[in-house]
Amino acid sequence: MYEKTKYLMAGDRALVMEFGNAISEEINNKIRSMTAAIEAQNIKEIVEFVPTYRSLMIHYNPLKISYNQLKNTLEEVEKRLGSIELPLPQVIEIPTLYGGDYGPDIENVAKHNQLTVEEVIKIHTSKEYLIYMLGFTPGFPYLGGMEERIATPRLESPRTKIAGGSVGIAGGQTGIYPIDSPGGWQLIGRTPVPLYDPQRETPILLKAGNYIVFKAIGEEEYMEIEIAAKKGAYHCKSYPKKHGGDEHGTN
Repeated sequence: MYEKTKYLMAGDRALVMEFGNAISEEINNKIRSMTAAIEAQNIKEIVEFVPTYRSLMIHYNPLKISYNQLKNTLEEVEKRLGSIELPLPQVIEIPTLYGGDYGPDIENVAKHNQLTVEEVIKIHTSKEYLIYMLGFTPGFPYLGGMEERIATPRLESPRTKIAGGSVGIAGGQTGIYPIDSPGGWQLIGRTPVPLYDPQRETPILLKAGNYIVFKAIGEEEYMEIEIAAKKGAYHCKSYPKKHGGDEHGTN
């Protein structure tokens, strides 16, 4: 981790604040704190924030503020970070149907780790996963916290099309494909909840800095949620994250 935040120029209309050189919750918390602190300042010249694993990209209007002016403003905001009290991050419950046609590779994951399919599901649903950032496709969450007990290499031959909502594992990571796309992750299940819907008031469901937890459901419930979601009548359960530990005790 760096002792001091690095400020980097990214073209003529973006600035990058680099907080470290590792994937860690400590760095992610600082990114989340800085984002909230800047938003509270209501700096109208700022257009968009793009958080990543270890940095925060800030897009701005160069016709209204210069790079140096923005850098000076951000440095002043950063000095006051310690006094900012953040709301607790939210935990979003993602209903998931595991195995079968919805998760055709779950037996690969079980076999690779010398587990039963039921054990894979129990382990996968027992954690609260930090959303470090979104990317790759609209709303794709990069998650931290998966147990090594179910880590499995990517497929040797990637699929040309994976259904949106598919939940997969690649190495020590797990994630959800928001839209139909190619991919090489081991598919273990699928959620009927659309992570990305351009017609929704908030098109992207998830937000960096929050957490998700997977909840195993049956096929009948999957169909019910899918129908409700298409009508805009389904909303994922969410609650503030408790301090200390990330075990989800309801599984």
